[in-house]
Amino acid sequence: MKRALVTGCAGQDGSYLCELLLEKDYEVHGIIRRSSSFNTGRIDKIFSKLHLYHGDMTDSRSLAHIVQAAQPDEIYHLAAQSHVAVSWELPEYTFNTNATGTQNLLEIAFQTVPGVRFYQAGTSELFGGDYTEPQNEETPFNPKSPYAVSKQAAFYSARNFRNRGMFVSSGILFNHESPRRGETFVTRKIVRGLVNIHLGKQTELRLGNLDAKRDWGFAPEFVDGMWRMLQQDKPDDYVLATEESHSVRDFLNAVSRYIGIRWEKHVVTDSRYYRPSEVNALLGDYTKAEINLRWKPKVRFEQLVRIMVDAEFHGE
Repeated sequence: MKRALVTGCAGQDGSYLCELLLEKDYEVHGIIRRSSSFNTGRIDKIFSKLHLYHGDMTDSRSLAHIVQAAQPDEIYHLAAQSHVAVSWELPEYTFNTNATGTQNLLEIAFQTVPGVRFYQAGTSELFGGDYTEPQNEETPFNPKSPYAVSKQAAFYSARNFRNRGMFVSSGILFNHESPRRGETFVTRKIVRGLVNIHLGKQTELRLGNLDAKRDWGFAPEFVDGMWRMLQQDKPDDYVLATEESHSVRDFLNAVSRYIGIRWEKHVVTDSRYYRPSEVNALLGDYTKAEINLRWKPKVRFEQLVRIMVDAEFHGE
């Protein structure tokens, strides 16, 4: 039985990944942050099947203890301060968590569990949204936020450890959504807001740039891609995406059509939700993943919207 350690196991991706690994008969160890309130809702159904530890990416001593205790064959590093807007307010914390934390975890794993396979979670925000053609593994980075800068540092830390002989693969994942997406992220915010408006629970929804375009996929499919990366003979970097780009306005239109309301009557654009440096458009090219990993997305934009709306109505 393989052992896997998942950082950020209680998040959207972490919860889906833990479920996938359990289905594949892994012994799954996970790291969660200590909180005064319950923060394990996404993993409640599998809670008893997991080996859980309290830890934090800014505390290398706790990370060392956890890696030593878990002795994993595979590490999936998903924990991060992952909200782009928040990174402008907390740049130091974002860098310490995402960059320094990743460097420390890589070093601990390298020294403690020789032969471990390590997945590093990258992001399409690395590209900066300045390209008209789809972005792939060869597209230069141009980070435009403290979050993206911290993730670029983490990406190159992973590359350095690969050069030292460690099996480290990085997934450059474009936006991936689900009913488990945090409520402050724009897709879930839109779905939740418009459903509540339809049910008479709220009257308006405040958003930022409606013209920003993103490549939106389905999170459970993306965590399958993470797993596939660590099953290869050699480590490498892979873009996971859908090769379709849609604006926030498109997302509003799709949700509204499915629910049967007009969003224009309720949505207010608010300058507070604009970023100091906008990433206007992101579009990924998953050709390499399709060839090497035999991975391709199945859930497309309209179906993703329906999945999220249905779950919101049913309280899932």
